[in-house]
Amino acid sequence: QVQLAESGGGLVQAGDSLSLSCAASGRFAFTYRMAWFRQAPGKERDFVAHISRDGGRTYLADSVKGRFTISRDTAKNTVYLQMTDVKAEDTAVYYCAASSAISVRPDDYDYWGPGTQVTVSS
Repeated sequence: QVQLAESGGGLVQAGDSLSLSCAASGRFAFTYRMAWFRQAPGKERDFVAHISRDGGRTYLADSVKGRFTISRDTAKNTVYLQMTDVKAEDTAVYYCAASSAISVRPDDYDYWGPGTQVTVSS
């Protein structure tokens, strides 16, 4: 069992930067691939980024490539999402997720955090 807890969301202005954190706990939490998803009101949950177990490989959605960075501190079992040049369309609840496999599909993820709200004002 893995527990995930996101933090760092809030209200920012377009063009600002924001950093989200996801602390993972539980046995073997460090063995999971980790990802960020987001869900805007009335929309489906969309893939944002994922990172390998050792943090050496990352993949980002085209919509955030060049603006967002995903990273991982394996010693702290924490995954980060550094967001720069945020836009109004980045407004959503951001979720951290853990999976035993690399995937961009929400259904492939085994564990989820409760989410953190990011609101970007234009």
